[in-house]
Amino acid sequence: MYQRLQNLRQGMRSVDEYTTEFYELLVRNDIEETQDQLVSRYCGGLRTQILDMVNLFDPVTVTEAHQRALQLEKTLSRKSNSGQTLNFGGGMSSRNRASSSSENTGSRPGVSASSGSYTGPRNPTNNVQTPRATTGGFRCFGCGETGHRLSECPRPAKRVLFIDPAEFNEEDAEIIEEPQSGAEEVSEELVDGDTGTMLMVRRTCLAPRTGEGEWLRNNIFQSTCTILGKVCRFVIDGGSCENIVSVEAVRKLGVTTEKHPKPYRLAWLQKGGEVTVSQRALISFSMGTNYKDQMWCDVVDMDACHLLLGRPWQYDRKVYHDGFKNTYSFVFHEKKIVLLPSKPSEKIKAHSDTTNLLSYAKFELEIKEVETVYVLMGKETQADMEVPSAAAPLISEFADVFPEELPEGLPPLRDIQHHIDLEPGAMLPNKPHYRMSPTEHKELRRQVEELQSKGHIRESLSPCAVPALLIPKKDGTWRMCVDSRAINKITVRYRFPIPRLDDLLDQLSGAHEFTKLDLKSGYHQIRIRPGDEWKTAFKTREGLYEWLVMPFGLSNAPSTFMRVMNQALRPFIGKFVVVYFDDILIYSANPELHLQHIREVLCVLRREKFVAAAKKCVFMTPKVLFLGYVISGEGLQVDESKIEAVRQWPQPKTITEVRSFHGLASFYPPVHPAL
Repeated sequence: MYQRLQNLRQGMRSVDEYTTEFYELLVRNDIEETQDQLVSRYCGGLRTQILDMVNLFDPVTVTEAHQRALQLEKTLSRKSNSGQTLNFGGGMSSRNRASSSSENTGSRPGVSASSGSYTGPRNPTNNVQTPRATTGGFRCFGCGETGHRLSECPRPAKRVLFIDPAEFNEEDAEIIEEPQSGAEEVSEELVDGDTGTMLMVRRTCLAPRTGEGEWLRNNIFQSTCTILGKVCRFVIDGGSCENIVSVEAVRKLGVTTEKHPKPYRLAWLQKGGEVTVSQRALISFSMGTNYKDQMWCDVVDMDACHLLLGRPWQYDRKVYHDGFKNTYSFVFHEKKIVLLPSKPSEKIKAHSDTTNLLSYAKFELEIKEVETVYVLMGKETQADMEVPSAAAPLISEFADVFPEELPEGLPPLRDIQHHIDLEPGAMLPNKPHYRMSPTEHKELRRQVEELQSKGHIRESLSPCAVPALLIPKKDGTWRMCVDSRAINKITVRYRFPIPRLDDLLDQLSGAHEFTKLDLKSGYHQIRIRPGDEWKTAFKTREGLYEWLVMPFGLSNAPSTFMRVMNQALRPFIGKFVVVYFDDILIYSANPELHLQHIREVLCVLRREKFVAAAKKCVFMTPKVLFLGYVISGEGLQVDESKIEAVRQWPQPKTITEVRSFHGLASFYPPVHPAL
């Protein structure tokens, strides 16, 4: 079917027959092209004679090209019947010149067919005068004057539509004049928009311009009418080929609809996408006191208005439009009705509760029309810490353990520091800094200056360096990290064990009270072994810096952190404390014992100079979220957010996608058999 459309040519058919098949193939192939593409496709199938003439008018729509082709077809047919030859180049065609030459040669005595020489007497009456010999042989398509072509026209910018004198019939001409007010004895009524309870328009796209009378110049006609006792907004649009009622109005007013006798597709200008119009409704409406009417309207999902009066209504009511006042007048029941426009409201309507989704294609069209796009992204926020009344005195007593920010200066030099032992003979890395956008670089510089002011980093002269980068956090902020892959490749790995998740959860049996403590920037609370600072050097655009505290990204950092936490909380681990990196879970059988356990842990944190993030801590709760599980006295439950992610995971189609799915789903099988 598409091949038929591609190879469609007019041939010996008429323009109407060719156009009919062109539209049928367009509909059957469901072609979506721009007007320029459709015009090019349509004109490409016309006969050469018609195509050359149509291209001179540069049609912008298929309808315009069709009308031009029909006029040219009639002209060709008329001149063919009268024995004339239509000349497109201002002279005779090669076929006419050949036939004329042969006729003249055969009719003149003394002409040799082989040499073409003429030996007989000249007969001036036998000379055929070509159209080029007269000044009226061709006409300029630019200005309409004869004697020169469009390319030689002294006024090429002027484009005028001319009527062939042979086609013009004065008797068929009709002069249309708007009747004057005194021509008929009819009374005149000025109709403003109706007032009352009005259907709500979902959204207003543009605020109207201000200024005296300026709104008449820049706004189409809009006003209000009454439909089934409700005031609705309507628009008069001469560019609409149909009368239209919105789906919202039909739904809210309970209007009965029926199947459209001739369904069609409707494309919104500059918005992309198409909708199928398959329903229509008989709408009864009134404006003022003397004008009550009804008409068939196509039901379309739109939000510009509730009712749109198009060409059918204007044609049936013989409406006249005053472009300056933007009024519409017509005679109805021997009374002249003048519809006055309403000034657009300056208030922006409140947005509806429904979610407005934009497809990717429509989003691309929207961003092409504007220079800047602002995106509002929703994110989850944690509520402020709710401290039970029983734990409030304890939290106040240990307020120094829950500061707003990390204390200034370096943490204490504990028995365990972070060691960086490099492989003997390894080549030291020296990587360039990463290229960043101005916004990212500004944020990186701010964090570097902040860390330098706290004493966590200092300027360096290290022979090795790796680049720094920014990683987004869950709360929408950025965390500065160091790309330590190069230094990790030549680092001797520690073999300190990381606790298994199953072993940690098995210790919680019989507990009913839980408290979770989360250390604030736990890595930065551990010192680098003196003498190893140069091995942590990193680059930015401003220079070279080295860490004095343990940064993120080092290969042995998790092992060092677990060693420090196990050493500090060793007396409590396995009894009423579970530690997994910077998460500390305190569990007890009853509230009284739980308060005592909390005090003992907080005393250790104060002694070791550890600080916690108060917003991430949870105190004395029967149910707590820990390491992806919901822990309570009843046992373990899975986190619903994780289960929802598994349920909504798209069906894997490749090996990589299958592995990703199994990696997520295999996290829960021990406690969730359904997975």
